[in-house]
Amino acid sequence: MTKIDIDFDALHTDLWIDGAWRAGTGGERFPVLNPATEEVIATVASADIAEADAALDAAEAAMKLWAARKPRERSEVLRKAWELMTARLDSFARLITLENGKARVDAMGEAAYAAEFFRWFAEEAVRAEGLLMHAPSSGARILVQHKPAGLAVLVTPWNYPAAMGTRKIAPALAAGCGVVIKPASETPLTMLALMPLLEEAGVPKGLVNVLPSRKTGALVGHMLRDPRVRVISFTGSTEVGRKLLHSAADTVLKPAMELGGNAPCIVFEDADLDTAVNGTMLAKMRNLGEACTAANRIYVHEDVAEDFTRRLVARMSALKLGDGTDPTVDVGPLVNAETRDNVAAFVADAVAKGARIECGGEVPARKGFFYPPTVLSNVPATANCVHDEIFGPVAAIQTFRSEEDVIARANDTEYGLVAYVFSDNMKRALRVCERLDYGMVGLNRGLVSDPAAPFGGTKQSGLGREGGHEGMLEFMETQYISAEW
Repeated sequence: MTKIDIDFDALHTDLWIDGAWRAGTGGERFPVLNPATEEVIATVASADIAEADAALDAAEAAMKLWAARKPRERSEVLRKAWELMTARLDSFARLITLENGKARVDAMGEAAYAAEFFRWFAEEAVRAEGLLMHAPSSGARILVQHKPAGLAVLVTPWNYPAAMGTRKIAPALAAGCGVVIKPASETPLTMLALMPLLEEAGVPKGLVNVLPSRKTGALVGHMLRDPRVRVISFTGSTEVGRKLLHSAADTVLKPAMELGGNAPCIVFEDADLDTAVNGTMLAKMRNLGEACTAANRIYVHEDVAEDFTRRLVARMSALKLGDGTDPTVDVGPLVNAETRDNVAAFVADAVAKGARIECGGEVPARKGFFYPPTVLSNVPATANCVHDEIFGPVAAIQTFRSEEDVIARANDTEYGLVAYVFSDNMKRALRVCERLDYGMVGLNRGLVSDPAAPFGGTKQSGLGREGGHEGMLEFMETQYISAEW
């Protein structure tokens, strides 16, 4: 196994406020673990209310100058950030693996994906298009423009330590906003490591601030009550998202919420099974299943269910489990013991209710938060994993007979983030896509995430969109001017 190449003495573990590292007034710190070894990587400063106020002060001062800069100037800074991060993908991937656990191939994929948001929003920064029209009834001129909304608080999850941050930072900066980021306590090191790169790219000091903290509720709640904050952008569970929406309502903040999912993956009898299995593997096993976009309920037409399951089991069984720092490993550990135990509980519940384990299904006797790639067949509708996110490497297969039945079952959830459809009958495939109540659909492919596309869901999977042209508008307000000449 190749030992991970990290200079531990060079890790940034303090708070990033106003372009400088700060230990925090309270002196509190918390440990960050390596999920593969359960060893402490580093201790990180824990921000308190005083640091939140200092970060908001810094962001407010920096934003006044940043918002006044020409869009092309903001664009060039973001473009430089993309160039610098692209040149350092390997370093970021190693750090992602170290604190998150994901295998190297996933970590490299995330690092490249994270960098791409800087390039995409460098291009969008110069395209905040407005409108000029002649009002039909009054005869006045209608001028519409988009302006920076104000300071933004960004709260990011642990499953994508780099990408979930850049997906928010890049559009906010493109729009002209200053930001304060609260990264997940499990994985703060990657976001802290990004700050010197942004400084090198030309991001003014104070414009981006990072506040790791074990006091997330109090810290974020305090910032949301500050009248200078105008946007809350959150990626995480629907449960926490609901609480943040309640807090945001008190000061009528602009919310951007990317919340939980329960993605159906539908394989029709006329699907190309090689394409369907490849797509299902990607939709299920990308990021070890620790993604809100992961295929959670796999519905396979009963005519092809046996063949599909056999092929999927062969692919899942062939994956190598181990420390993600080993480049030959396909599947690393889950992020923590709680996540691993939750996955094990989902499997035990499904089996107790009649599901069959086709492969995997047992926690390995080794150090680290590992769970093997697992395939369950004959999963009953009453199984907990059908109704909640598994967030792990478990493929839960059910069968169906009719199109109407599978659409009804796929839509029978409070979530509406993403669905996957596999069929070689394009007329039917597109008809089914339209009837699925989801913000995104992968048609004959298992990957929907793209910086150029509007990422987001319906129902309780969130509000707003990240990426695409819409992503920058989440950090802007529309202003209309009525004039006559």
